[in-house]
Amino acid sequence: MKISTELALRQEKIRKLMMQSNIDAALISCNVNLLYTCGQVLSGYCYLPVTGEPWYFIKRPSGLRGKQIHYIRKPEQIAEFLTEKNIPFPETMMLEGDQMPYTEYMRLANIFPSARCVNGTPIIRAARSIKTETEIEMFRQAGAAHTRAYMQIPSIYCSGMDDRQFSIEIERIMRLEGCLGIFRVFGQSMEIFFGSVLTGSNAEAPSPYDFSLGGKGLSPALPGGLNGTKLEKGNTVMVDLGGNFNGYMCDMSRVFSIGKISEEAYRAHQVCLEIQSEVIALAKPGAVCETLYNKAIDIVTKAGFKDKFMGTKQQAKFVGHGIGLEINEAPVLAPKVKQELESGMVIALEPKIVLPGIGPVGIENSWVINEHGAEKLTFCPEEILDLEA
Repeated sequence: MKISTELALRQEKIRKLMMQSNIDAALISCNVNLLYTCGQVLSGYCYLPVTGEPWYFIKRPSGLRGKQIHYIRKPEQIAEFLTEKNIPFPETMMLEGDQMPYTEYMRLANIFPSARCVNGTPIIRAARSIKTETEIEMFRQAGAAHTRAYMQIPSIYCSGMDDRQFSIEIERIMRLEGCLGIFRVFGQSMEIFFGSVLTGSNAEAPSPYDFSLGGKGLSPALPGGLNGTKLEKGNTVMVDLGGNFNGYMCDMSRVFSIGKISEEAYRAHQVCLEIQSEVIALAKPGAVCETLYNKAIDIVTKAGFKDKFMGTKQQAKFVGHGIGLEINEAPVLAPKVKQELESGMVIALEPKIVLPGIGPVGIENSWVINEHGAEKLTFCPEEILDLEA
């Protein structure tokens, strides 16, 4: 396993934040953070001191080579190794407290009984929220693949389909374009399969998951997204499938109609496009997340759709979010969030309106924030496309 300049840069971002919090070392073991710091998912640990070389304690896979790699059977061997190498034990140790079970956290903490253990998840997420140039280029590649897949959607529609049949065909296209399939999400009990395809009244169905729209789902075992609703004339269908083509989660939603839909639906869709235009014009370094959210609320309120914005029976209280190795990273464009946008952040902006009896309308695109504003990453047509035209 070769640690590239890119991975060293990512590790250094974490170390700078550790230094600000007087943390001596981090022990990283969760998949998404190992992918960030090591360049691949491992069964093992990255021991990252605030200064000095990192060490990689690996259980699986076998066969990795490198001067900083050491194979172990159990994490307690980490302490034995540090002792043998005369590496000082940390006084303050950072663990991923928000991402691992209590028993695992305590086991790792007990390896360093004299150390004060702190929750390092916010620090790692803060480091990951500012993307490197290499990560941004990976987003561009993911956005291009996502766009190629979505451009093919009209060609796979057949009259009489239900939302599951439609989704299966889109998922097939996504996989052929290189989508990895896995949909990584941060947070307790946050899970979803691939994304969602919502049509008709199912778009109103509340879900326990904290996503922009719900959906009943096919089973109480996964209560979100499509539920077998037929794609019927006069209804809309929103495709919101996650674009994980290289580990980085591009996010894009597009709306299609089954024949002609109401003028109200076209008007509501234009309101969402206006929100996108106005918010993105403000989305520059220094912009406050709450201010961007409030801008969206002002527009949708004046247009008369506030009670249908981001849902009806259950409304999501955000209009955008950071994306990265997980679909819901920092920052969040939501009320009371005073965080400012910074150059290098990548966000998804998703103003959506749900119309009872018709379905969802709206838009979602991925954007990278730079010193000049926001660069768009996803490029499919944004108008409502009639699948039966």
